[in-house]
Formats: sequence, C-alpha cells, structure tokens
Amino acid sequence: MRFRAGPGAFREIRENGFSPEQIGAIAGASGGAKWLVLSQLDRVIIQRILPALVRPVHLIGSSIGTWRFSCYAQSSPLEALERFEHAYLEQSYSENPDIDEISDKGREIIAEVLGNSGARDIVTNPVLRTHVMTVRSRFLAASERRPLLAAGLILAATTNIVSRRSLGAFFTRSLFYDPRDLPPFFNARGFPLEQNVLTEKNYADTVLASGAIPLVLNGIRNIDGAPPGIYRDGGIIDYHLDLQTSPEGRLTLFPHFFSHLIPGWFDKKLPWRRHTASNVDRTLLICPSEAFVGTLPNQKIPDRTDFVTMSPQLRRKVWRSTVSQCAAMAEDLNTVLDQEQMAARIEPL
Repeated sequence: MRFRAGPGAFREIRENGFSPEQIGAIAGASGGAKWLVLSQLDRVIIQRILPALVRPVHLIGSSIGTWRFSCYAQSSPLEALERFEHAYLEQSYSENPDIDEISDKGREIIAEVLGNSGARDIVTNPVLRTHVMTVRSRFLAASERRPLLAAGLILAATTNIVSRRSLGAFFTRSLFYDPRDLPPFFNARGFPLEQNVLTEKNYADTVLASGAIPLVLNGIRNIDGAPPGIYRDGGIIDYHLDLQTSPEGRLTLFPHFFSHLIPGWFDKKLPWRRHTASNVDRTLLICPSEAFVGTLPNQKIPDRTDFVTMSPQLRRKVWRSTVSQCAAMAEDLNTVLDQEQMAARIEPL
C-alpha cells in the first residue's frame, strides 16, 4: 500500500503518529467497479477504525463511494458489506441489456444492501453522519432522450476543458446531508449548490442518483424532499471530491483506488486538472501501490469496461480473483496499524 498525506496531515502524523481518534471525515470517490480493489480495506476500516471513532464523523461520498458508506453506517456494517460485495460480483444481465434493465439491477442491489432497516440505521447512526453528493441536471442534460442528453454531455465536456466552473450551466451540485451536524462542505463554493436533508424515505433514491451515470443508468426523478428534476451521478462534479472535507483540527481518511485525485468526471483526460491544494491539506489518502496493481489480473483495477470486454463468467472470475488478492492490502494496513508504522510509511500528497 501507499499512504499519502496533505501538508497538514503529513506534519501531524510525522510528529504525533496516527490514531483513529484524529479522523473527522471519511471520503469515498466515484469509480464504479474500481471499488472492488478496496473491499478488503473496507473490512479493516469497519472492524478497526470505525469502533474507535469519536463522534461526529462525516462520511462524504459520490457514486460508488456512497454505496460503500451505505454499509459503513449500518448497525451491522460488515454483514452489509458482504451483501454488497456478493450482489455486485454476481450481477448478471441479458445479452444486450438496455438502460432500464441496468437501472433495475442497481435498484435490486441497493435493496439487498439496505435490507429492511439499513436506511434507518444510517440516518440514526450515533457516530457517523452520512452525506451524499449528486447533481440535478439542467437544460439538455435534464433530458432522458438519448440524442439530447448526449448533446448536453458533449457541450458540458467541451466547455469544461476551458473552465471547470462551466459545469454549473448544466448541473447543480445537490448535497443530501445529515442535519444533526453540518459538514465542512455544507456551503461548498464553485458551483450552484442545493442542500437537501437525507432521510430514511429518500435514502435509496439518493444513493441510486449519486451513481446514475448518464446514458448508462436512468436518472432519478423527483427525489422526496428535494427540488423537482432529474438527479444524476455526483461524480460529474465531485468525481474525487475536490471539497474541504476535514473538520477543524481533524483529518480526512480517504481510501482510494489511485494515488492521485481527479476533481470531476470530465477531467479524467485533462492531466493539468488537479485538486485544490487547500482541500487536501488534512487528508490521509490510502491506496494500492502501482506495483501491487501490476500483480492483479490483467494488471489493472476492475472497471466498467469489463462488462464489455469480458464474458460474464470471465468477469466474475477475474473480479473474485482481484478481491482475493487484495487481502494482501488489508494485511499491510493491519501491520501498519499494529506496529504504528504510519509515520514512517507516509508520503506527501
């Protein structure tokens, strides 16, 4: 594994070491199937980090990050994570699934993850405060007609090359938040922003919206308690969460697929587009090393293209093998925690 820290977190951990009591937020990025490289780390966090947290601790996710945190904040988080992993690994489709079939499968998976009481557990968790990033679509991006939506996305991607803030013409940042303790990013700047209370009633729809990749999954219409409209993948603006996530004097733990951070979905091919430095000052990012990724099947982290490039049987086999191999990352993290090696292993972010 690699352990990377922003300047403030780097100094604090080098001087005082690391303990879970320092954590004030946990961040989870968008990334679809990439999350499978983190599922073993999630188990360590659930078993060793979560019980030691001092409340309140903010969970902030977009897309698959929010799905992972839907497990963290339940009363039996490890069981929820195992349900999620199994449902995700075993998902299957017809030979040529359309957007409705894929969207229906997402709803089946979130129902499996939440069970009968998961949403209630999450919004009443005594320590964790769950917050979800989505976007509410505007103009062409609000259409469910494929040609119009595709045109809107092309326009958004083109203008984003010039200025990231141009995305505000196409999408409103829509934060669903736990009202018991307002998070550091409650009034996040840079884009039009709406704040909506996260409730047991709207939880499943909000999580589905946060992962609703345009043209792949249907947007979620008219979420309870939020302004009318079509809600889509929060990663469009907050792909790797370029936000001030750390509460005053505390750290953000960021388990991530990569050793670098990309602000928005449309920035993936813009190498000059990077996080705001001040937003990661107190962030501790933990991730697989590039050398370890080179040992995984096909020498890569799973991603959405695997649905196209592999047969269902091969994809499940490769994904299960990846999850199994990533137990080595969990072992490394356990060693770092047991032997208090964080200060020696940490690198600048």
